[in-house]
Amino acid sequence: MAQVSMGLSATETTILMTRRMQSNRFCGYIHLKHAGDLRNQVKSALLFTAFILFQLHMTALAQGPGKEKFKDRVIAKGLAGPWEIIFGPDEQLWVTESKAYHVVQIDPGSGKKEILLDLSDQKSFPDYDALNDSIDGGKPSPQGGLMGMALHPQLLNGKPFVYLAFVYDFEGKQRKGDGQDPKDHGFHFKTKIVRCQYDPKARKLKNLQTICENIPGSNDHNGGRLLISQVGGKDYLFYSVGDMGAGQFRNAERKNHAQDISVYEGKILRFNTEPENDKMTPEAWIPADNPFNGRSRNAVWTLGHRNPQGLAEMPVNGEKMLISSEHGPFSDDEINVIKRGSNYGHPLVIGYPDGNYNGLCAGVTDKEALPGIWNSTYPLIVSEQQNAGLLKNYVPPIKSFFPTKNSELHAYADTIRAGKKSPEWPSLAPSGIAAYTSEAIPGWKGSLLITSLKSRKVVRLKLKEGGTQIESETDYFSKKVRYRDVAVSADGRRIYLVTDSSAVTSGPSAENPKGSEEEGAILEFSYEE
Repeated sequence: MAQVSMGLSATETTILMTRRMQSNRFCGYIHLKHAGDLRNQVKSALLFTAFILFQLHMTALAQGPGKEKFKDRVIAKGLAGPWEIIFGPDEQLWVTESKAYHVVQIDPGSGKKEILLDLSDQKSFPDYDALNDSIDGGKPSPQGGLMGMALHPQLLNGKPFVYLAFVYDFEGKQRKGDGQDPKDHGFHFKTKIVRCQYDPKARKLKNLQTICENIPGSNDHNGGRLLISQVGGKDYLFYSVGDMGAGQFRNAERKNHAQDISVYEGKILRFNTEPENDKMTPEAWIPADNPFNGRSRNAVWTLGHRNPQGLAEMPVNGEKMLISSEHGPFSDDEINVIKRGSNYGHPLVIGYPDGNYNGLCAGVTDKEALPGIWNSTYPLIVSEQQNAGLLKNYVPPIKSFFPTKNSELHAYADTIRAGKKSPEWPSLAPSGIAAYTSEAIPGWKGSLLITSLKSRKVVRLKLKEGGTQIESETDYFSKKVRYRDVAVSADGRRIYLVTDSSAVTSGPSAENPKGSEEEGAILEFSYEE
């Protein structure tokens, strides 16, 4: 691999090298066309192949904010909405394509892509985003689609299980127009979690078994992350569910259930990785000691979440700590330590209980027919401090990004309520996260790597020894992309990132789209000593 001089930016270097490549490619073509002997033709063909391979694996040497240096390269492009990326025990990259409903395996060396499973026939609705509104009435696609994936820790040692979460049904598919619910005018989808088995010889996923199929879905705030993490030394499957966007935008009339333990919205759920007593009933997948079990079992592990799109397991003092990243409304994106039966406040406490949302709601619209002074089904927050004291088992975040002042938040809300163009507000928009536990990069052990959809970077949060406080915050890998998820190689030397295949998402970023350098791509950042 060639290392590129830092005299040019990675983008400028790529353009320069591509132009040289194109020139050499043209010359090679002329030479092949007119060469008289076979030896020269073979030689030219080999050179041409080398040029192509060089272009595919073109790298740039990037300087970190400290002394770290990374080589970066594009491993793959053109993926249909990559959502989850995992560095597997087979040293392959496992990726879910949210729009195509494909589970794919990608060789990090060659970029070769293999489809392990096609779930497109498991959903009851078409890709509405690909259809003209005159055909489908303006029906929305779900946020995400095929989202989370988790590999069993013993995938290659007798437990060949892969777990997937995907939106499979739209309740409004048979309705005229945009398919909104006639009662709350929201968009109601359904999500399921399945387990399948990996056949490494055939390189296919087979034998789908349903774990849970009654998880609500939406065109907004589906959460969507799966992770296997230990509790008391035993592996469990965790799934993060958003609040469906209930109370904002096109779901402004939909009731928010983040504080209702009987509804799987705004929650983190816990399941068994294997059913109890080998029974394939829904209850057999729910642990008998879940905190909110009653006469029937309840998968809820924690409540009070807005849109948790990242889950990571961090070893701390011999224990495994579960951590989530979550989107805030107009500020206060959160990093939370997930504890059994805890309440994380939404929509009654946003970020820290510091009062910056006093007198506001977690969502605002200009629809005057909706309840409250902010035209939303979200409850009015009279006092965050008081709410935090009243909520049972409330736990504040260990980090809140951009805890904006109350006066600025009021200004944002006033603008939206007046029907003016939604303002831009400071936000990280955190999606996937990963725990960095290696010694390979000096000073990084015990850090969280957090992808940003809006700020176009990866944030490294160095945790203090106990894991519940932040020691430092550093930004890396700034590019004009929306980073969706992150994975770390087994040796800790390579960071893998997937980028959105769209420049927009729900809400204000859909009104203010920003261009992207690499859409639907896998990027590798390799540490150089």
